[in-house]
Amino acid sequence: MLVGAVTSWATVAVAHEQRAAADHRLSLEWEKEFLTISAAHIPGGPIKILYLEAFCRPGSTDRDWRETVIGHRTELLSADEDGRSLRLRSTLADGAVVTHDVTAGDDSVDFALLATNPTRVTSQAHWAQPCMRVGTFTGRGPDDYLDKCFIFLDGKLARFPCRPWAAKARYTPGQVWRGPGVDRDDVNPRPLSELTPSHGLIGCFSSDGKMLLATAWEPYQELFQGVVTCVHSDFRIGGLAPGETKKIRGKLYIMEADPDKLLARYERDFPK
Repeated sequence: MLVGAVTSWATVAVAHEQRAAADHRLSLEWEKEFLTISAAHIPGGPIKILYLEAFCRPGSTDRDWRETVIGHRTELLSADEDGRSLRLRSTLADGAVVTHDVTAGDDSVDFALLATNPTRVTSQAHWAQPCMRVGTFTGRGPDDYLDKCFIFLDGKLARFPCRPWAAKARYTPGQVWRGPGVDRDDVNPRPLSELTPSHGLIGCFSSDGKMLLATAWEPYQELFQGVVTCVHSDFRIGGLAPGETKKIRGKLYIMEADPDKLLARYERDFPK
């Protein structure tokens, strides 16, 4: 009887472990321009990203936003049945095409993009905006979520509002931090910070402070705190000559609230 009881207990324990692992597996869905990342353990429920909000021309910092945006249409090409991967294609009004392969891990999501220009005319697509909504995760609204969010300055986590905090721009409020080598005339027309981020990570802490949500792209155009309870790491394309192809990588992390572990993960995933 003892052997049977032990075997039964072991079977139940394995089942519980498998169920717990399944509950923590991230799954993906894309519909009506929104990428949804789901798992039972995510504070506040699924993470929603407007994917993609816009493709943008250079010269955007002090210009009407409608003149910056390049029209585009994104469509779902394929998605596996268990929600672990999907493929999208964005077709821009100027003929450029971006293919997105999105893959879910246990506590992260990988983005592998291929931007191509099959036309005979140079594409002015210099950057694009995945708009990550963080209201449910932080448990805050647009007026009080700032202190839940962070970037890294001089290698150390800095919560918003980082001082000095810019306040003047064509459109307010919000905050923009330029990526390395990015012209100050080519970013979001929101207040542009004088500060230089250590790298392309931007994120926030959960409502109970036990988990963090962060995102990064390589190369990136800017980090951005928006006006709809969102944060951005906006990826850089840099324009596309006729026939040119470029690769772009992104990462999203949903993990324990340990900034040192986040940095270690980021440095391993983006060694350059």
